[in-house]
Amino acid sequence: MAGPDTLRATFFEECEDLLSRLGDGLSLMAEPGETSDIETVHGVFRAVHSVKGGAAAFGLTSVVEFAHVFETVLDLMRSGRLPVSLPAMQTLLRASDVLADLVTVARDGGADPPQMASLLMELDLLAEQGPAPDLIEADFDFQPVPIHIPDGVAPSITPDPVTYAITLSPLAGLYAHGHEPAALIRALRRLGEVEVIADIDAIRPLAALDLSRPGLRWQMRLTTTKARDEIEAVFDFVGDDAEVTITRLLPEPTLPTEAPAPIMPAPPSQRPTDSSPAGSAAAVLPLSATIRVNLDRVDRLINQIGELVILEAVLAQAVTTAGLRDDSDLATSLAGIRQLAGSIQETVLSIRAQPLKPVFQRMQRITREAGDATGKQVRLAMIGDTTEVDKTVIERLADPLTHMIRNAVDHGIEAPAQRMALGKPPVGVITLSAAHRSGRVIIELSDDGGGIDRSRVRAIAEARGLVATDAVLTPADIDNLLFLPGFSSKEEASSLSGRGVGLDVVRREIQSLGGRVTLQSVPGQGTTFTIALPLTLAVLDGMLISVGPETMVLPLSAIVETIRPASAQIHLLGQSGRLVANRGALVPIIDLADCFGFAPIADLDRSVLIMVESDSGRRAALAATGIHDQRQVVIKSLEQNYGSVHGISAATILGDGRIALIIDPEEILRSTAVDSPSAARTAHG
Repeated sequence: MAGPDTLRATFFEECEDLLSRLGDGLSLMAEPGETSDIETVHGVFRAVHSVKGGAAAFGLTSVVEFAHVFETVLDLMRSGRLPVSLPAMQTLLRASDVLADLVTVARDGGADPPQMASLLMELDLLAEQGPAPDLIEADFDFQPVPIHIPDGVAPSITPDPVTYAITLSPLAGLYAHGHEPAALIRALRRLGEVEVIADIDAIRPLAALDLSRPGLRWQMRLTTTKARDEIEAVFDFVGDDAEVTITRLLPEPTLPTEAPAPIMPAPPSQRPTDSSPAGSAAAVLPLSATIRVNLDRVDRLINQIGELVILEAVLAQAVTTAGLRDDSDLATSLAGIRQLAGSIQETVLSIRAQPLKPVFQRMQRITREAGDATGKQVRLAMIGDTTEVDKTVIERLADPLTHMIRNAVDHGIEAPAQRMALGKPPVGVITLSAAHRSGRVIIELSDDGGGIDRSRVRAIAEARGLVATDAVLTPADIDNLLFLPGFSSKEEASSLSGRGVGLDVVRREIQSLGGRVTLQSVPGQGTTFTIALPLTLAVLDGMLISVGPETMVLPLSAIVETIRPASAQIHLLGQSGRLVANRGALVPIIDLADCFGFAPIADLDRSVLIMVESDSGRRAALAATGIHDQRQVVIKSLEQNYGSVHGISAATILGDGRIALIIDPEEILRSTAVDSPSAARTAHG
């Protein structure tokens, strides 16, 4: 049977889903020019109500108090007594941020968020804007009727009390969604006098307990002067999580003195004519289609599948060494194992794949906070948030995206008055999109601001000695100055920027994920950052090459083309630098053997040049002794198992059991001087 700690952990897991639904619903309600669907408002209310109900069960007072005021405002909106206006939605969006913070504090400990008090005041002010229910003008023709009141006797306007029989049969979802039967009974007691009998006949012995089929049920008798719809409102948000039946009784009803038989929903033909369900549920609760698995177990499974792939490569190497025919039984069986291993690997990797939605939703809060800090009106539009990528990639995307959004708000989006003077809407738009393309995940973040002021960027770079005053720079070269460490266009530090930390951090983090980031900007129209990431950090498509006596792997994502140079294409630069003429341009040659401490390649005519391109668009030709083949390799962390090696990102195991290092071409290009590879090797070890 689940203990308190397990139930508490389950509650917080449910809160993640509820807060996600809350954010989705509020975003739809806040869309400009859109009329809020009443079901969306209901869904938002139910999310807050469910968080409140679950928090009450665990005594999370701060969460309950804040959620109560939050749902009061939402109740006014769903009843039409409070309009869904832009100022109101801005308050509700900030309130959702505070509610998420309160849940985090309740889970991890700490102090309540400092903005909680001010948000409570804002919510109270919104609630006061809605008229009281009994003050709403009804659409009828009022005609006064005189009545005679005897002296000293007040007229009785209280309706006669009515008694209802209520049955409550919880299903598993009632508890999973944070509802508490005792809270429902307490709510009924506020309507009148309640008698309750617990039905325990359906409860199974502990050994046969099935949590998906709760056995405890209740029969209640409520005597009240309230209308029936007020009784049904108590069970509004039980929904499909319980069977609830409300039946008006004849005068002088009696309750059985013994525990009743298990309550089962009666067929429609046998139900009392004055009874109707306040909530409905399927008679048989379907089993969940998902299970929760600890991430460490998935990682171990991925590692084991990686070992299987390596073992298959070893067997393939053994078959080749033995000289067996490709159509032999062993070779055919091995091909089947290879196909099956690849299919299993793909399936297991898909288990780690998660939608980008959680990190995208966090960016909505970052956008709001950045807008508040700068006094700008900004909204975030999200496209493709269901795109899936490896969970590790998702976890490490939050910081780069945060930097980029703050940069877009602080530097890109203009102030409302300036935008209106330029003929733009006062509210700036940042668009965050994701999609799968060519086996990679492409994330784009664009704004409709003023774009990059390239003359100012160059002036700052020259003033700080980052670029020579007589350097010839293309617009793309100037844009890439923004990625230099310490570059900042802010003269004074603010809460968002100006401390020399920003886009260089973005580039380093994306590169550490095996990705690349580029940007494009049109003055007056905005800027777009494009991030290209691998789908997973577990496997890599690479090219096996010979570097000196070693076999190494070069990622295919960085390779543009391979060439066999002729002597006429090779040109000397300085004392040791060499260039290759390719497609009308001179490209620097980097000898990989020289970079990694082996004997340099003396005769480039016999080598292979592999053209690679960095994130900044810079190209270089990597010289290698030869090319073996192209294959998918299993990535093994070098830093975790050995240490950091310059120019190397990871390692893998080949079919013959040898370890092959995976080259980091971005680091090679960034750190190797193009006119002196040997000098670069000396400088970097």
